[in-house]
Amino acid sequence: MKKVTQWSTRDVSDWLNREGMSDYVDALRQVDGPALLSLNGVDFQKFSLALVSDSGQQLQERIETLRIENHMETHKNGIANGHLGGLPNGTSKQLQNGIMGRTEMVQIRMPTAETTRSSFPTEWGKTGVAFLYAVVCFVTTTITISVVHERVPSKEHTPPLPDKFFDLFDRVEWAFSICEINGLVLVALWLIQWLLLKHRSIIGRRFFFIVGTLYLYRCITMYITTLPVPGMHFKCSPKLLGDWEAQTRRIMKMIAGGGLSITGSHTMCGDYLYSGHTVMLTLTYLFIKEYSSRRLWWYHWFCWTLSAVGIFCILLAHDHYTVDVVVAYYITTRLFWWYHTMANQQSLKGTSQSNPFSRVWWYRLFQYFEENVNGTVPRNYCPLPLLLLSQQWSRGVKYSKLD
Repeated sequence: MKKVTQWSTRDVSDWLNREGMSDYVDALRQVDGPALLSLNGVDFQKFSLALVSDSGQQLQERIETLRIENHMETHKNGIANGHLGGLPNGTSKQLQNGIMGRTEMVQIRMPTAETTRSSFPTEWGKTGVAFLYAVVCFVTTTITISVVHERVPSKEHTPPLPDKFFDLFDRVEWAFSICEINGLVLVALWLIQWLLLKHRSIIGRRFFFIVGTLYLYRCITMYITTLPVPGMHFKCSPKLLGDWEAQTRRIMKMIAGGGLSITGSHTMCGDYLYSGHTVMLTLTYLFIKEYSSRRLWWYHWFCWTLSAVGIFCILLAHDHYTVDVVVAYYITTRLFWWYHTMANQQSLKGTSQSNPFSRVWWYRLFQYFEENVNGTVPRNYCPLPLLLLSQQWSRGVKYSKLD
């Protein structure tokens, strides 16, 4: 195997891809083996590397491992040739007749594969807990919608509230279908991307917890303030007035249809403040962008366009007040950013008077999910057989028949 000090820029790029650090390939495209070993924390504050990562902690750890391996290889070769290479303290000693005058034991702690993996343990059990939490919150939201539906005032007695967006744009009947189609596309893209992620268990429980909490908040806002329908075009299903069996069937129908109008499962009114469709359109885009390579700018713009057009179509269909969408966007983005700020900073994972984040009601649950996650989760993907095969062909790997 070629020594690190003999690596070319191509060897460095191949090593970065093998280590799951493909985000750094462009920034380090002119770095060879010796230059790679000389990188330090100061270099990661420079503009080109700062665009890739705020700290580069994972890459720095792998470079340090390379330094140690190179140091040991140099010492091994030095002894085999009758010389001992440079010692850590900067001194060197000559071997006379192959025997050292004094033996000095140097202990070097090598990071093992188990240590590397332990920084991001899978813990699928915790992911299952987060999934159950999200399911319970979604079912609770559906039950709340059924309860609120019974209290929604008739549109003949209480007309829609004035809304500035409705004054500027006339209603487009098919716009809400476009919104739901965009949402389904974003959910499908995020699901495929999530399945390909190496640390999908950690990222999955983050998604389930955040979406569950957002729908739990939505239960509260819907229940405490019941708004009239946003438009006269609404056709709300009849009130059941205490018929619990019929209400249960209605709830099950809505759950089975995913709460979507295009599936015919959502015929109830009252779930306006705040918009659940805006939550999903915004949250899926945030997760897609957060856990994909920054080089995929076209993919990010495509998903952002789907999200923005979907949110605009909600208002264009006059199916939500503007305040419903604004509040949904604000709460979704803030919860996403707060959670990831806490998850990426070890100092915020401990309860203390100097940590105001530890006062939120879900902090204990957050600690349970994130206690064993050390550092920022890298955007690494599981290797695909077709991708590996194409890489082999691109490198000109050939096999000869052995007689």
